[in-house]
Amino acid sequence: MLVMRGLSENAKTVLQMRDYLKRDDKGNVTETPEQMFRRVANAIAAASGSYGEDVVVDARAFYRMMIRFEFLPNSPTLMHAGRNGVNQLSACFVLPIDDGLESIFKTLHDAALVLRTGGGVGFAFSRLRPRGSLVSSTGGIASGPVSYMDLFDHMAQVINEGSSRRVAMMGILRVDHPDIREFIVAKASGTRLRNFNVSVGITDSFMEALRRDGTYALVAPHTGKTVRRVGAREIFEQICEYAWEVADPGLVFLDRMNAACPIRHLGEIEATNPCGEQPLLPYQSCNLGSINLAKFVIQRTKENKTKEHRGKEKRDIEMLVDWKKLEEVTRLAVRFLDNVIDVCEYPLAEIDEMSKRTRKIGLGLMGFADLLFRLGIAYNSTEGVAIGRKIARFVDRVARDASVAMGRARGSFSAFEGSRWEKKYPAMRNSTVTTIAPTGTISILASCSSGIEPIFALSFTRRNILDIGKTELTEFNAEFKRQLANRVRSRKRRERILSEVAQTGSCQDIDGVPDDLQRIFATSHDIRWKWHVKMQAAWQRYFDSAVSKTINLPETATVEDVRRAYLMAYDTGCMGITIYRDKSRSQQVLNLGKVSSGGSSEVVELVDGEVNGEVRQELHEHRYVVVNGDEGICPDCRTPMVFQDGCATCPNCSYSYCNVA
Repeated sequence: MLVMRGLSENAKTVLQMRDYLKRDDKGNVTETPEQMFRRVANAIAAASGSYGEDVVVDARAFYRMMIRFEFLPNSPTLMHAGRNGVNQLSACFVLPIDDGLESIFKTLHDAALVLRTGGGVGFAFSRLRPRGSLVSSTGGIASGPVSYMDLFDHMAQVINEGSSRRVAMMGILRVDHPDIREFIVAKASGTRLRNFNVSVGITDSFMEALRRDGTYALVAPHTGKTVRRVGAREIFEQICEYAWEVADPGLVFLDRMNAACPIRHLGEIEATNPCGEQPLLPYQSCNLGSINLAKFVIQRTKENKTKEHRGKEKRDIEMLVDWKKLEEVTRLAVRFLDNVIDVCEYPLAEIDEMSKRTRKIGLGLMGFADLLFRLGIAYNSTEGVAIGRKIARFVDRVARDASVAMGRARGSFSAFEGSRWEKKYPAMRNSTVTTIAPTGTISILASCSSGIEPIFALSFTRRNILDIGKTELTEFNAEFKRQLANRVRSRKRRERILSEVAQTGSCQDIDGVPDDLQRIFATSHDIRWKWHVKMQAAWQRYFDSAVSKTINLPETATVEDVRRAYLMAYDTGCMGITIYRDKSRSQQVLNLGKVSSGGSSEVVELVDGEVNGEVRQELHEHRYVVVNGDEGICPDCRTPMVFQDGCATCPNCSYSYCNVA
């Protein structure tokens, strides 16, 4: 009998708190984590039977893969598969919005249905006429797309209040929309669009105008007429300044997403899911799952001829990627995710039809930073980027081959004819297969690093969610602690080093830490933004969909750094980019607290969501944390949240404002 190992006590608590486990009528948990994985495996394997395949064999293989934490599906699948009631298993959706009240309010209704089932929804508001336009049917004046975003934001907040999982939305507006300036500054106060990530939809023509320092046209979408021309550099500078100030907006490169889309004959991509890794057509959905790379490092012993002082032959230990095992799990994961499409009960008929017509899946990876630690490779190095590129190419090739094989056995996705794949392959089961998604909760469950991000900190305070304020324990990255013990023999010296690491979360410039360990164990903020972008581009080069990743910048970064990061992302082939300058959001929330040495906090109330000059200077001079705002302190366990994978996430209990993966 297979026994699950490695599930931490805090991970077990997360499963209970986030409603992953079954409950009775009184709300008591009635399911163990092992039973949850068995339930999910059996439910997903059931789809194999409709193709004449062995359900028992698949269920056993799916269960084994999950309890070994080699692969985990997105949260809606873990929560809902095999349970009575909601059986919505996908994480990512895009809904269309056309210029008209009927379309707007239909989408508002449809979005509520999707959000309450645990899915994240993206919208393009680019088709809505700009503020001040005449509404011919009523003689009134249009309020513009940003005002309707406020309406969607309020709906999401209502859903939040009755949900065990915070909803997630993405709002996108094309850079050539006349209301683009209003959109860029929409989140600046910190009190508006709090349930949205926002990104500007960048076009190639805009980038060309920017390169030549020229102008471009702002076009009214309801008439197709040019309203005025503006300087591309002027708009780009405003985007960069607000991204520096409040970490919004990000960018999505619409023309690049459409050029990469293999099913262009079905329509145009205008929006993505909330974290940006899934460009989706209207009513399209995608279910996600991630392979844990930390489980695919093997140890090989090499003997060499050098004799040690005791006369024994020296043996070198070499750490390698287990490519054979990675291939096996990749093929099985593709099968799992394809089955999810058949088992899922979609909240709308239009989504059901589009999802089965395109059979889009998003196989991603997590534990990449852990893999690099064990291989002894620095994230911010040519070798680190090279191994990322190599793994991306390998997984994408194997996943696509698995989809081709399933296409032959089960049939291609129904929109295969006319797609790009029709000219390259005899069959294809899924229109896309690979992506890099955030893995907030599932990486907590698997005890591995998130997505392809570097580790955020080598040390943080672990709190028991059910015992707030009573049980706190400082924890260190296990691999760092192990390698430090091998290199620094003095226990007293190690304890001193760990004590210093606990203060900052980093091992850089700490006396006694070997130089090679400082190089290998670099954290998010130890790594220059250029290496973040290079790594994102390396994975993007081979993966079908986009890459969810945060380009972390230090507090001292400049607007010029943001500008250069955005341009580099475009030049290196990324489909989008999210940057976060350390502490950039702490000045824009409703309540701010200054933590004193005694642990108490001083709360500063903002007037109408604004910070006056005196208070802003005070905030600049001290390090404040958010008490009740959107980012800063986790509302569940009071742990300082970190910003990675494009969203604020708690490293302790995985609470997140936008993560459904």
